[in-house]
Amino acid sequence: MLIRDETALATRAATAGGAVAVGTESAAPLFVGALAVILPVGMLVQTLATLGQYRQPLAAVAVWLGILLAAAWLVPRALAFGLSRPEALAAIAVAAAAVTVIGLDRRVHPAAGTLDWTILGTVWLLALVALTRSAWLWVPGAGLVIAAHAFFTVDVLGATPLGLARAAAGGYAVGVVLAIFAALRPTLRTHSEIAVRRAELGSRSAAERAAVAAIHADRADRMALLEAEALPLLRGIADGTLDPADPAVRRKCAEHATTLRRALVRRTEQAGGVLAGLGPALAEARARDMPVEIQVVGDPGQPDPAGARATLAAVHALLRALPSQPVILTVLSAGNEVELYLTFRLAPADLRPVRAGLAGLDQPVPPAVAWRVMLDAEPSGSGCLEVCWRKVGR
Repeated sequence: MLIRDETALATRAATAGGAVAVGTESAAPLFVGALAVILPVGMLVQTLATLGQYRQPLAAVAVWLGILLAAAWLVPRALAFGLSRPEALAAIAVAAAAVTVIGLDRRVHPAAGTLDWTILGTVWLLALVALTRSAWLWVPGAGLVIAAHAFFTVDVLGATPLGLARAAAGGYAVGVVLAIFAALRPTLRTHSEIAVRRAELGSRSAAERAAVAAIHADRADRMALLEAEALPLLRGIADGTLDPADPAVRRKCAEHATTLRRALVRRTEQAGGVLAGLGPALAEARARDMPVEIQVVGDPGQPDPAGARATLAAVHALLRALPSQPVILTVLSAGNEVELYLTFRLAPADLRPVRAGLAGLDQPVPPAVAWRVMLDAEPSGSGCLEVCWRKVGR
């Protein structure tokens, strides 16, 4: 239906904003997901190349294969909803267990270099926790993993400069990586909010342009009708071929005058019809410093009295619950179908009273009107109230 196409832009802000937020928030976990594959695979290759450093090489191989299985379990959950507290605790436990098993199985082998790469094979687990949970959880978890790594490093190499240097380097590397990911979390949230706001403004602007274009198209159609029918009528009166006293000619002139007036005059809430019925709700909203921008496409006409009361009650229930903000009221009419949309960018934190107020409003409305109401919104997010009905001949 044409009305659906035009109003889709007005209600797209919430879904577009949600998509932008999900995409932005999932960018960092997606990067950690890549590390979750690259680091364990790299450590598995290193283990296979240095089997002589382990008492039971199969144990070390099993550790890195287990880390890959943990990645297959944890990364999709972090991408979808973020880690829950039990999942975050499980990630910390897996990291600590991996460092412990590798430490117990490793032989004394003071290889060149001061950094033991084993701990970096598990740092992505802690990074996922840092991205999705508070510092009260990931900081103690990181401390546990660093302490386990330091204990086994010193146990293998002794309290020598090399052993202490390896323990310190491992802790420093983990601390730097986790600090970076922890700092990314508020940055990503800020960028997400900005992107959501931009998407919302873009959707609103597109909806306004579509509504204006539809109004202009409606007026152009009316003007074309006037040009095709009214001008020949006026020419006939002017050249004397038509009698202006003829009732049929007078009726045609009155119809074309009404069409011209509707094409030129911009309707407001005082213009009668359904908008006049919404006057009390709109006046109360403006008194609360809630400006209402009105857009009308087509001629909604005069609704059924019961439908008009139900529409006023629905709009009133929502406007009273909304926090102070600009809202857009769009009324679209095509044929016998009329649709009203009230779009907003900030819903109440608790939508249950609003939904309760909307329930049952259609009971007194005659079935022929086909009146219905729907609220599409999430708590503290943008949304839209949709009211539809059918014109009934009188």
